[in-house]
Amino acid sequence: MQGKRFSLRKFITNKLQIDNLPIRYKIIALLLGISILPSIVLGLLINVTVDRIMEKQDAEHTLQLIGQANKSLESYVENMQNISYLISFDQDVKRFLKNSENEFQPDPDYSYQIRQFLQGFTTVNPEIAGILLINSDGEYISNEMYARNIKSLTEEKWYKEAIENKGIFKIIGHPKDRNVTSHVNYTDEELVSGVRAIVDPTTQKVLGVVLIDLKLRVISETLKDVKLGKSGYLMVTEENGDTIYAPPEAIISKIPTEWFEESPRNTFSKNVDGTDLQFIYRKSSFTNSTTIGVFSPSESVLEVQQIHFFVISYLFIVIMFGIGASYYLSYSMSRPIRQLNAFMNKAESGDLLIRYKGDREDEIGMLGRSFNTMLAQINKLISLTEIQERQKREAELRALQAHIKPHFLYNTLDTINWMARKKGALEVADVVESLSQLFRIGLSKGSDMITLENEIEHIFSYLKIQKARYKDKLMFDLNIDTNLNSVTVLKLVLQPVVENAIYHGIKERRGPGHIEIIGKEENGDLVLYVKDDGVGIPEEKLIKLNENLATDFNNIEESRNMNKIGYGIMNVQARIKLTFGEPYGLYITSEQGKGTTVKILLPK
Repeated sequence: MQGKRFSLRKFITNKLQIDNLPIRYKIIALLLGISILPSIVLGLLINVTVDRIMEKQDAEHTLQLIGQANKSLESYVENMQNISYLISFDQDVKRFLKNSENEFQPDPDYSYQIRQFLQGFTTVNPEIAGILLINSDGEYISNEMYARNIKSLTEEKWYKEAIENKGIFKIIGHPKDRNVTSHVNYTDEELVSGVRAIVDPTTQKVLGVVLIDLKLRVISETLKDVKLGKSGYLMVTEENGDTIYAPPEAIISKIPTEWFEESPRNTFSKNVDGTDLQFIYRKSSFTNSTTIGVFSPSESVLEVQQIHFFVISYLFIVIMFGIGASYYLSYSMSRPIRQLNAFMNKAESGDLLIRYKGDREDEIGMLGRSFNTMLAQINKLISLTEIQERQKREAELRALQAHIKPHFLYNTLDTINWMARKKGALEVADVVESLSQLFRIGLSKGSDMITLENEIEHIFSYLKIQKARYKDKLMFDLNIDTNLNSVTVLKLVLQPVVENAIYHGIKERRGPGHIEIIGKEENGDLVLYVKDDGVGIPEEKLIKLNENLATDFNNIEESRNMNKIGYGIMNVQARIKLTFGEPYGLYITSEQGKGTTVKILLPK
């Protein structure tokens, strides 16, 4: 828990430090982040994508070359296989193989015809180095090949492999340590041998074997021009892992079979003599040989480096441009803000005559013009305050001059009240007492704010005096929420409104009239309603009165030129607006012939 608090405190501290940075640095950081970071991310994605695509393309390209090489090799092997079949179908060959069972020795002419027959294949197919036909007794006939010694060829490894393969043609690789050579004297590395046993279809007995030597140069001519990168190459291996073909400049001449077993996905990487090599291979099911592409990944990287160079160059240009643009834009945006801040500092020090000068149409220009308007309004409010202070001092002077009058008035009214009660004039006493109470609350020792309870007591005294005058013509009710008695209100807000209701509403109607005063809380504010059932207000006069109520009382000229209609109500409205502001004040609704309702909205 303590660790979490520390992390939160550290985060808040870091955030406040960022918030305290000048706006110029924030703009630079924002623009650099918008322009440079996406470019860097894009460059990294491009590099990664290019590496992946190039690696994939290298693998696909190598596999295509391997596939083409396999097709060429398979075509040669298939041709050797077809030759072996054609040889086995020849009647002279069949007699040679079958006569061996009767210990028949062919004459020289007979052997000559078979040699000529075999010579025809080597003539038509120059890739064939030699063909040897041997029967089960070890007797052989060949156009180019002969035994090195008198040892029977049926004991040769290649002969046994042919018999084990049961009539299926098989490539056995280089002719290693065999008792067969040719007149041309090819080396073992220059030949690839294939064998097939000739089987009697009836008895399934092996009659003999056909041995065909293929010149390795046809394979090398197929593969030598295939280049993987600068130094990569293709090589062919036998089923047992021995190399059939590898170029003279091969980095590795033999690949261990366990490497293939470790990587069944046709590709693997190894470090050979300090060089990283990539191997991609594909095995031919027809020849049982494996064609392998060997190349250095670093050479592929060299091809990709050019793309990386262009990407890095692009990033460098973007970064340089982003830095220059961010500094220029931050300067162009922060400079007018600093100027405006300097103007505000001068205004703060008391120079209210300074003004922002600029013709910008952006937010900074709008802020500058608002700053000018604010200073003009402050000067205007200062002038208004000076006028109000002067008026207040004049009012205090007048109140001081008349200080003795309220005390004299209270004493005189008390004397009249006592004399009226002594003479039995109780109604006169009640009126005098109400008048005394009216003056006492109205003056309130010079205070502008009184409790709602005192305001209601004041209006009650006023209504009692009016009731003594109008008798049954005037009826009234006071419905005030007692929970609001202690609420402080602006004094004398009800009397001018009630006076208007009596003189312009109740007095003008026929028969008795009724006034109801309601006090309650609405939406957290104090609302007083003065309702009468008098003659109402004509529509034109009501419109004019509402226009006067909407007067801007902070505007000296408007307040001085205010229409005199409803002067008492306008006085109440002005006092409320100047004291509490919007939305407080008077709201009047009226319907001619039915009465008028005045809503007085005050803060609680």
